Amino acid sequence: MRPTDLPPLQRLIERLVQLLNRPADARLVCITARCAHGVKSIDIDRPTLALVLRGAKQVTAGQRAETLQPGDLLAMAPGARLDVVNRPDAADGRYLTLGIPLCDEVLAAARLLWVGALQPGGMHFARVPGDALVHELAALADAVTADDEAQARLAVLNLLMVLARRGCSDLLLPRPPTLAAQVRRLVAQAPARGWQSADFEQALAMSGATLRRRLADEGTPLREAIAQSRLACALELLYTTRSPVKTVAHRVGYQSVESFARRFRERYGLEATAIGNAVAESA
Repeated sequence: MRPTDLPPLQRLIERLVQLLNRPADARLVCITARCAHGVKSIDIDRPTLALVLRGAKQVTAGQRAETLQPGDLLAMAPGARLDVVNRPDAADGRYLTLGIPLCDEVLAAARLLWVGALQPGGMHFARVPGDALVHELAALADAVTADDEAQARLAVLNLLMVLARRGCSDLLLPRPPTLAAQVRRLVAQAPARGWQSADFEQALAMSGATLRRRLADEGTPLREAIAQSRLACALELLYTTRSPVKTVAHRVGYQSVESFARRFRERYGLEATAIGNAVAESA
């Protein structure tokens, strides 16, 4: 079958797969896996969008579970904690998802454009069929192809507004991040840094006692918040690069690969090698 004979959504999927073969673009995040695997307790600190392109994804939050196929978009609201299972495509041998970052500027613009009050809907995640979003996703692909930053932001804004009107308005809620989420965001900027309490006290303009008390109230000690961020960065690297596990461990601040592998397994219920992207260490 010629590309022009494919249904519109399938043509768009193939186009996006080709775009992901280009050099890395901050507007598009390529999440890949070559082995079936499950990941426990992924914390969503920011509104997040992901479009399945190859394989299948199962998402669970509490008693609710959904299975996404190629062309389905996953919208995830801040505060969600998700369990996922990713399965590569039988023919292609890859699981492939396109991540669409939502920057603060686009989120702020969407809130200004929203008519009426934003009310929490209790959404942790939502599956939206790609057939309903072909036009908006194609506009984003056009912008990335043209390397037009302004056009790309407008395309993401339009996509976000369509999702909000389809029941995903929780993505727009201006929720103040928890203190633990603020700590995780700071650590993510330099995960290999030897973070100390004083660093967060200065960055967040609070005393050490206040920092510890507020984190205790949230149930996340400082050392745990730092470890969560480092391990989340490691998970992203294992999905988006082919770096060996030893390299990933060092890039997120672990000198001992054994210690990293143990903490990663405890955090996500997953061996660091299970995603299948990492190349073997050279001798």
